[in-house]
Amino acid sequence: MKTFTITENDADMRVDRFISRLLPHLPPSLIQKFIRQKKVRHNGKHPAPEDRLAVGDTITMYLRPELLNPPVAAVTSPFNKGDKKIPLVIDVVYEDKHILVANKPAGLLSQDGIAPDSLAARVLAYLYENGEWRPQNGFRPELCHRIDRNTCGLIIAAKTHEALTIICEKIRLREIEKYYLCLAHGEFSHQSGTFTDYIYKHTSESRVTVTPSPVRGAKTAITHYRVIGVKDGQSLVECRLETGRTHQIRAQLAAHGHPLVGDGKYGRDKGAQHLCAYKICFKFKTTAGKLGYLNGKTVELRVLPDWAEKANRD
Repeated sequence: MKTFTITENDADMRVDRFISRLLPHLPPSLIQKFIRQKKVRHNGKHPAPEDRLAVGDTITMYLRPELLNPPVAAVTSPFNKGDKKIPLVIDVVYEDKHILVANKPAGLLSQDGIAPDSLAARVLAYLYENGEWRPQNGFRPELCHRIDRNTCGLIIAAKTHEALTIICEKIRLREIEKYYLCLAHGEFSHQSGTFTDYIYKHTSESRVTVTPSPVRGAKTAITHYRVIGVKDGQSLVECRLETGRTHQIRAQLAAHGHPLVGDGKYGRDKGAQHLCAYKICFKFKTTAGKLGYLNGKTVELRVLPDWAEKANRD
């Protein structure tokens, strides 16, 4: 038997999700079984998996010791995959007790995939090394959004469950503005403007199609742009996303005759697309709870990618 007291970090979490994060070595199906078998109690009562937790609540689990204690490897090396250790290489641009904003290099996955390395894994490694997170904690820090593998730039990670909930809601409400720099082929007919299109995602092909009018299954895509400079038939452009669709900037600019330099999927080049998420602005219009202090704050890259620095100088 083991009892856990719910802290602010785990408040409003479902019972089954709390246990899954507390005991990551147990499969979700087994956790559901333990709840059904009444081996879990919430404030002394038998809970439903979807019951929500509050600060000060208790969760008691009547399980064998070997089930309550995660394997040693899961505690000492939570960011290892097999025999490969995730390198502790992370550029933290901003950090406080609730969130951090990291600069993801081009070529690195945002979330775990088939590769053993990702920004999400590096964030966990960083917080583990700093003593801010342990696998036995209820909440596992998470990225609040993603960018493409070959896009570099800023990503917000939440250190607490409350921060994750708030940031994801603010992104949904479009109260967090995300700015990108890109190098595109051709000269734009206008120095600034807005592209409003419809994007249809082809999941099996890992690409999207852009159409000027609605089609079944497509979603509205809105990108505001501003041309910063032009040289040798290439334009350095700042884009602000109003919506966040898959490959939005890459596909929309290509559809309007300006594919990104280095984008082999939507353009004519091969390599890594010249696209960087360089600035995030917190512009809350609704209450933000404990993250209210972020309202009006801007987080920006200290150093731009070489291609952007060169284009900006020229």
